[in-house]
Amino acid sequence: MRIGSWDSQTDGTYIIAELSANHGGKIEIAKESIEAAKACGADAVKIQTYTADTLTLDCDNEDFIIEGGTLWDGKKLYDLYKEAALPWEWHEELFDYANKIGIGLFSSPFDKSAVDFLEAFAPPAYKIASFEITDYELIRYAASKGRPMIISTGIATIQEIQDAVEICRSEGNDEIVLLKCTSAYPAPLEDANLRTIPNLAETFGVVAGFSDHTLGITAPVAAIALGARVIEKHFILDKSLGGPDADFSLDREEFAQMVQVVRDTEKMLGEVDYSMTEKKRKSRQFARSLYVAEDIQEGEILTEKNIRSVRPGYGLHPKYFKGILGKRAKKNLKKGMRMDWSLLE
Repeated sequence: MRIGSWDSQTDGTYIIAELSANHGGKIEIAKESIEAAKACGADAVKIQTYTADTLTLDCDNEDFIIEGGTLWDGKKLYDLYKEAALPWEWHEELFDYANKIGIGLFSSPFDKSAVDFLEAFAPPAYKIASFEITDYELIRYAASKGRPMIISTGIATIQEIQDAVEICRSEGNDEIVLLKCTSAYPAPLEDANLRTIPNLAETFGVVAGFSDHTLGITAPVAAIALGARVIEKHFILDKSLGGPDADFSLDREEFAQMVQVVRDTEKMLGEVDYSMTEKKRKSRQFARSLYVAEDIQEGEILTEKNIRSVRPGYGLHPKYFKGILGKRAKKNLKKGMRMDWSLLE
């Protein structure tokens, strides 16, 4: 799978800086955020394409008031989305800017009109947000455009995940990334359930990743160790900007640290390797081997006293220790000599 210039088979983890509502209502902040995300090491920036009217109704009924222990409890859905929305008239300038500085930019569409609008910018992928995974017609329409589909699974049943994957494939689109996600803001570490990541890849035959809403950088780093190939994390220039997502977003310093630790983790994971490298060969000098521990006369019997397994590792392998005990020396042996079969009768 390729997303822009990223190749899932050969490249490192695809790291996405989620801008979300962290634009402060100013296009200058959005552009500076894109530039900063690139400087921090992100591979791409993700925005969201919706209006309050494409997401919900401007309604004061109890159903439309947020409850449930979130950061936004008591707020009307319409008002939250109106505050958080990135103006559609910014898109062209932001896509042009991202292309100019050399970082990927794509979006989460929240209805068909957003997909139609985004097509003009040839985004490298479409992202389906966790709460939209049940909107099968949106998934079908986005998948029909033939671009890679990145789908968060935060609120989905396993059947709904299966449905989403099958819908994409029914449109001839098998370029699918499923992101393990906990749809809580912020998400408790104990609810991350990161072992789901390799299971997503195995169960659905897709690229698996992690959309993270926990605080800090521990969870995404652990996700890498479990096989996540894509990491999405909310990014903000400065938390003093405030806004709906500021509390669970990483600032520049934190995001750069996450990227560095992810890249370090990738280096440490490496690959399955039992080969005898040159470094291993050199280090074997510090392994144990069999040496003459005290002077031995010709014809004298080798014992646990005059032969020992010690460092360095230039002598006979210690696995032969029991096998040479009781044998006789072919000639006089000096303390410190490497034991070798040629020295025995």
